[in-house]
Amino acid sequence: MSPFPIIDSHLHVWDLAVRDQPWIAGEALAPLRRSFSIDDLRPEAEAAGVTATVLVQTVTVPEETPEFLALAAGDPLVAGVVGWTDLTAPDVADAIAALRELPGGDRLVGIRHQVQEEPDPNWLLRQDVRRGLLAVGRAGLVFDLVVTPQQLPAACAVAAGMTGVGFVLDHLGKPPIATGPLTPWAADVRRLAALPNTVCKLSGLLTEAAPGADVHDLQPYVDVALQAFGPQRLMFGSDWPVSTLAAGYRQVVSTTVDLLVLAQLSPSEQAAVLSGNAARIYALGD
Repeated sequence: MSPFPIIDSHLHVWDLAVRDQPWIAGEALAPLRRSFSIDDLRPEAEAAGVTATVLVQTVTVPEETPEFLALAAGDPLVAGVVGWTDLTAPDVADAIAALRELPGGDRLVGIRHQVQEEPDPNWLLRQDVRRGLLAVGRAGLVFDLVVTPQQLPAACAVAAGMTGVGFVLDHLGKPPIATGPLTPWAADVRRLAALPNTVCKLSGLLTEAAPGADVHDLQPYVDVALQAFGPQRLMFGSDWPVSTLAAGYRQVVSTTVDLLVLAQLSPSEQAAVLSGNAARIYALGD
């Protein structure tokens, strides 16, 4: 395990008694069809050396983000919230401002939309979406990109045209680890990383890999990320509880630490990826 305190920059919670999670469908996702809370994670996080987390949206409904902010207001383990608001709404700036006035509103650090579910590969390039992204940047928030490899070109294009907006690539752009090919995914990741307003999460990798994958299966993809973004623009995220489909929480953490050691990162570089970058990029404060 890491000798440094760790910030988990990407996790989820949901309560099926409050609302359904329609994306949890099919036999492969059946283990996720129950409620998951911060209290479920707490002992695992403590055992893994995780001292703070960023809670990330799961469904595109307006009620979820206020609930997450209220949770963050009362739980020191939740240092930040990446919420959701309708980017295409004419009053998106007002909606963001209203979220910040809610209990826990000071914990709002970013906005995310389930772009991976949009059938249009160029959804990010729509004029109404771009207007919403500008509002996110003007509010001092970042935008988390949850995209498929096929949507990476659009992500590159929108980030290139919006230098005042910070973009965070979730799950390393979901590389095809289970099937093996690095291209064209690697080329698109390098294009995105060439833009100074982009950063990337080392998250969700084991769930993109074949069952039983180890650090050597993940290493080529992490190497691409390290070469493209550098250790100052990468941050660790578990993607818990989705990650439990592939491994336990402590295994996800230890696998990431092992990958950083295998890449021969210095202690200060490891500390940046494991905590410092998340604190800086999401402005988590103390």
